[in-house]
Amino acid sequence: MTIDYASIEARRAELRRRYVLPHRPSSSAGGVHHLALLSSDVERTITFYQELLEFPLTEIIENRDYKGSSHFFFDIGNGNLLAFFDFPGLDLGPYQEVLGGLHHIAISVDPATWERLRGKLEMAGVPHQIESGASIYFKDPDGARLELLADHLGEMYGARVM
Repeated sequence: MTIDYASIEARRAELRRRYVLPHRPSSSAGGVHHLALLSSDVERTITFYQELLEFPLTEIIENRDYKGSSHFFFDIGNGNLLAFFDFPGLDLGPYQEVLGGLHHIAISVDPATWERLRGKLEMAGVPHQIESGASIYFKDPDGARLELLADHLGEMYGARVM
């Protein structure tokens, strides 16, 4: 199959022209309350996110939708949370990255923190990939793909996206 990249870029340019408004109105959203992922081992997840990535655990409660299941939250800055559920007794299998599903979660960190966390990932033996000198891609213990991005919120590789 041949992909017509020129047509794709032309379409992207047309969409940008039509929908990226020069005077963008305020969003109706207040921010990301939380993104919810699955955990097969609550303590292992807490250790990975709090001890390795330095995202403080803020709360752990029972999941209202499944008795015995934990719903727990990590502070990922700017008033945003990353949350997890475990589902004891259900065999959910490992995380699968599929088309149409969650691809990855990108979390902004300052450059000094990026360097420190890169070193911690290396010391912990977590396989990772560095892209463009500003992104570290790796997987959590359940296989969810994460990116630590050494750019400020609203920026991507030097370009303003917000």
